[in-house]
Amino acid sequence: MPQAAWVPLTAFAATLVTVWWLVRSRFSTLALDHPNQRSLHQTAVPRAGGIGIHAGILFAWAVAKPNLPLSLWLALAVLLAVSFLDDLRGVPALGRLAAHLLVAGAFATSLMLTDYGIIGVILAAFAMAWMANLYNFMDGSDGLAGGMAAFGFAFYGIAAWLSGSSAFALLNFSVAAAAAAFLVFNFHPARIFMGDVGSVPLGFLAAAFGIIGWQQHDWTWWFPLLVFSPFIIDASVTLARRLLRRERVWEAHRDHYYQRLVQLGWGHRRTALAEYLLMFLCGIAALAALSLPLAGQITVLLAFAVAYIVLATAIERAWRTWKTGLVNEL
Repeated sequence: MPQAAWVPLTAFAATLVTVWWLVRSRFSTLALDHPNQRSLHQTAVPRAGGIGIHAGILFAWAVAKPNLPLSLWLALAVLLAVSFLDDLRGVPALGRLAAHLLVAGAFATSLMLTDYGIIGVILAAFAMAWMANLYNFMDGSDGLAGGMAAFGFAFYGIAAWLSGSSAFALLNFSVAAAAAAFLVFNFHPARIFMGDVGSVPLGFLAAAFGIIGWQQHDWTWWFPLLVFSPFIIDASVTLARRLLRRERVWEAHRDHYYQRLVQLGWGHRRTALAEYLLMFLCGIAALAALSLPLAGQITVLLAFAVAYIVLATAIERAWRTWKTGLVNEL
């Protein structure tokens, strides 16, 4: 077995053992996800699984000894601490957002200020903060957020490996492996959720690694957007819809497309499998498009834009029909 293979295998094993312990130990009762307006589950479920994911990632990275910016390590430390505190006791939304913007701004400044100036730093900081939050928004159905991490970072790893960045590829494969181990306990019926401590740092890493890979020419700027588009499109369009309706976007809700699929009768398992297929297709298309000329890349992006419009329209129609049926029954 190649020595490099031990790095993601270490992440998988460490996460598997840690999450297994979390599920069985008294520690699981410290942070429980009680059903609310946003929930698709009916009973309280432990939500400390993210500790296991990031324990596996950090353990594997300790083996790999990566050359990552100090600002990234500090950002992860802050996000893990704030998010875990939010899982335990709750942190005001404004406080969470301030922490997300602070660490994203520090990371963007250290990486981009010289080449892209203050405007580039601001745009990157808001993009990373949004990615951290949208990933949290999308963590509401069994197996969904873990699956996106497994697919998304796996395709990051493949692209980095093909471009010659083997060390960076191993870091991405480690995140994917940790997410895959978590899915052993999180796929429907979920025995544990990842919580904010899992989803927020994963979303930040998806954006941060996307920027790192772009800066070192492992991929072009649109590659991370297409790979993680199943989450980006759902969360961003849902936010836009709620803003247009002048709703309180910070309050719990069940308006995401994946939430509607579950409520329409697809259930957690079928919804997750359908999303996995979409994630796989996005990753394969993104990899293939990297080798195409500009016209081919634009064609692929437009094709997926049309596909998302068709999918969103179909779900909207099914949702309106279902809601009308409920009203008629009453």
